[in-house]
Amino acid sequence: MTQFTLDLSTEFAGRVALVTGGGSGIGRAVAERWARAGGTVAVLGRRQEALDETVRRIVDAGGQAEAVVCDVRDHAGVAAAVDALVDTHGRIDALVNNAAGNFVVPSEDLSPGGWKAVTDIVLNGTYYCTHAVARHMLAQGSGSIVNVIASYAWHGHPGTVHSAAAKGGVVAMARTLAVEWGGRGVRVNCLAPGPTETEGAGAALWGDPQARREVLASVPANRFAAPEEIAESAAFLLGDRAGYVTGEVLVVDGGQWLGKSVYTDSSKRT
Repeated sequence: MTQFTLDLSTEFAGRVALVTGGGSGIGRAVAERWARAGGTVAVLGRRQEALDETVRRIVDAGGQAEAVVCDVRDHAGVAAAVDALVDTHGRIDALVNNAAGNFVVPSEDLSPGGWKAVTDIVLNGTYYCTHAVARHMLAQGSGSIVNVIASYAWHGHPGTVHSAAAKGGVVAMARTLAVEWGGRGVRVNCLAPGPTETEGAGAALWGDPQARREVLASVPANRFAAPEEIAESAAFLLGDRAGYVTGEVLVVDGGQWLGKSVYTDSSKRT
């Protein structure tokens, strides 16, 4: 049985993580959470300025972080970046596949280019990063991978056929790899956040006040999540506290995917 510490301030001490899409939003919050627990984190993305801001925030708070400018769709580039990270630190303990692309569009209006752009980032990019770190994790006999997805990967949602298909593929990938690598010390799980107050998703999925109200109305908890809340759930899956959890999907959405009840309590009507 794996022994674990409940001292969350040192939970990841001596460990190294790679977080894709770490320049903002959930990725930034996960990177900051890892660093606060004593770990070293590399944030990977395409925008140097955004990555540098994440690193600055972490370093100013006393943590250890570095930026890696790379496109997750570039398999060779990702592999080289991971190899360099391991050469520098001697190991890699965690990967968070958070990089994503999405936009709402009726399926009949989705172009082949739009389909490819999203599936390349979400599905192919997740595999490329996972493949790159797995060689090192399997060699060292330990590692934890968390893929950030969305609940519409299994229940579907109008206007998201490209993203839903890609994220559904990521779930199948995670469960397959969990079985394949479970006996070799590497765990693979998924995290499905609900509506979260981030610049990227907010602009793409609820960019105007009416859309925002409609999204909020779909959440039984009646609020959006904070990135830090999602980061806490990611930290749980990444750490030893979840050492016997693999191939799972942790939903953190305020009950959204369960849906609102059709019938209402008439006594509460106004």
